[in-house]
Amino acid sequence: MQVHVRRAGSGEPLVLIHGIGHRHQAWEPVFDRLCAHHEVIALDLPGFGLSPVPEAGMPADMAATVAALLPVLAEWGVERPHVAGYSLGGAIALELAAAGAVASATAFSPAGFFTPAERRRALAILRLLRLNAHLPTPLMRVALRSASVRALCFAPLVCRPAALTVERALGDALALRRGLGFPAVARAARDYRFDGARLSRASVPVTIGWGDRDRIFGVHQAERARAGLPGARVVTLPGCGHVPMSDDPDRVARLILETTGAVAAPGVTSAVQGGDAGLRGEQG
Repeated sequence: MQVHVRRAGSGEPLVLIHGIGHRHQAWEPVFDRLCAHHEVIALDLPGFGLSPVPEAGMPADMAATVAALLPVLAEWGVERPHVAGYSLGGAIALELAAAGAVASATAFSPAGFFTPAERRRALAILRLLRLNAHLPTPLMRVALRSASVRALCFAPLVCRPAALTVERALGDALALRRGLGFPAVARAARDYRFDGARLSRASVPVTIGWGDRDRIFGVHQAERARAGLPGARVVTLPGCGHVPMSDDPDRVARLILETTGAVAAPGVTSAVQGGDAGLRGEQG
């Protein structure tokens, strides 16, 4: 399976996984911060960004997605990396942790804690954004020069959409349009719910961050994560939306680095940071 990546830095490997319809560039606001402590590998999931749909087709469900990624990590020579993701990528990060395949997991607004109605609503918003992205590219480029248009188009995803550059906004819109894996992943989401019981048996640090202005899943879903994953650290991110890296890169980077153990977390001993003492919960 061909997977496009951006790879830089040195140290323990850290794999970054984006959400449905996005691309690895979503991590640009925190990429250099993370490279100061880790070898960072930001990937385009199959069927998104510059990664083509696999010859055998898109994975049928979450289990197949995780199973397809594991040999890719092995090909890269990456064994039990740290992993961080948001939305779909957050769910994949938690699944990898439950499978015992990673050293730590940080998940921002992960999929899998929604009700069926909330899942349908989230996918409806994303499908509408994708439909709008099929406007002619020159027209989108001109329209996105307006801060108010960027705010209208990206408000479901970030809290400060007007701060996005025109090139970043256009690139994200084109990635959403060209993401051939979108329909298959959306179908697979219909039956998906994260099983916290499997993660409770893992002995690696896990942090879940949730923007308090998340308009895709809603911050109330963090309470379900907190109840279902009592060993995880669950933190609310003030002033952040569904894709928090653009809203508060310092906070996002620090949460990831606290989870990997690269920097000390408040009130967490070095043994826990190293993953030797299991998981610890935290009210955010």
